Amino acid sequence: MELKRVVVTGIGAVTPLGNNKNDYWDALAKGVSGAAPITRFDSEKFRTKFACEVKGFDPLDFLDRKEARKMDPNSHYGMVAGDEAIVDSGLDLEKTNKDRIGVIWGSGIGGFTTFQDEVIGYAKGDGTPRFNPFFVPKMILDITPGLLSIKYGFRGPNFATVSACASSNNALSDAYNYIRLGKANVILTGGSEAAVIETGIGGFNALKALSERNDDPTTASRPYDKDRDGFVLGEGAGALMLEDLDHAKARGAKIYAEVLGVGMSADAYHITAPHPDGDGIVIVMNEALADANIKPTEVDYINTHGTSTPLGDAGEVKAIQKVFGEHAYNMNISSTKSMTGHLLGAAGAIESIASIMALELGIIPPTINHFTDDPEIDPKLNLTFNTAQKRDVNVVVSNTFGFGGHNASVIFGKYSG
Repeated sequence: MELKRVVVTGIGAVTPLGNNKNDYWDALAKGVSGAAPITRFDSEKFRTKFACEVKGFDPLDFLDRKEARKMDPNSHYGMVAGDEAIVDSGLDLEKTNKDRIGVIWGSGIGGFTTFQDEVIGYAKGDGTPRFNPFFVPKMILDITPGLLSIKYGFRGPNFATVSACASSNNALSDAYNYIRLGKANVILTGGSEAAVIETGIGGFNALKALSERNDDPTTASRPYDKDRDGFVLGEGAGALMLEDLDHAKARGAKIYAEVLGVGMSADAYHITAPHPDGDGIVIVMNEALADANIKPTEVDYINTHGTSTPLGDAGEVKAIQKVFGEHAYNMNISSTKSMTGHLLGAAGAIESIASIMALELGIIPPTINHFTDDPEIDPKLNLTFNTAQKRDVNVVVSNTFGFGGHNASVIFGKYSG
């Protein structure tokens, strides 16, 4: 059986840097930080008082009031990003077989706000179980792909993936595999997350995972810097339309990039800490390269997981040097989490978008907030510090890793007929 080629034909984004793909990319290329003091709740008693919130977003600008009330913010973000990707793809839904269009979505937590609000409401009551009738459907993380399929009548493969911070890269990988195996012609994929709430900040503070640089939030996310002290929590959604190449060509679609290969692995090491030598990361990147039939020397740019944690950043860099050898010094490497913060289950989706735009425009988004070299990280590596760099980009690797030791890598290439 000949596997089908898979391309990206639509993009949508709701992020801390902008609520559509163009605003998001413009801010990335300019090196803008999305971090600021938290506005959603009074964070005075929390160790971390800042986050990368989505800004200027009103779901009622996009969704009917009655329908919006039935959704968690996680789904608000996902619906809006999904809508943008569908429109951006130019797909004529009246002339397309919707039995062959699917939605595969990722989220690490799902309807966190709904769960928190309903449980707090019950705890403050007199013990009478007064729950919103939409409590469960608003909370479950698979509701976003369900809602997108209901809105557009997509009857193809429809489910959600959860692998913590690797969730949307796993969703993208599943979508890629379903299309190349001929199980669907088009799949809307991506991920969403809305965890900037009391339990989200408090929970990650308890894990000592978050930066506590409250004196200067905009510089708090500093991947690869000697003084990095944890990640900055972000929120939002990213969406990509993946399509069978023949299907896309037949309708004259704009093609952003080709998905060349995917890899998945496990650290099998610890529930939250990455393997210190990056062993699982070595496996996942090698798997992706083999799947894509790409030599390490063909890769131009790696959009890293790069969360700004002491262990995680160092382990990923070690793995890159093991996989790419001397070629590691010829590539650009950067972490866009330095600007967006960490979107957990949605991270892979928005970072795939950043990778694709780098391919299309020949601009490497920077790793901002670098002040002091880490002696544990090779200074000869081009980590694209502080300022975007122009270069010809033909192949990009996008990495995401999640609590539990889940690793997922996706490789995108510049489309050539």
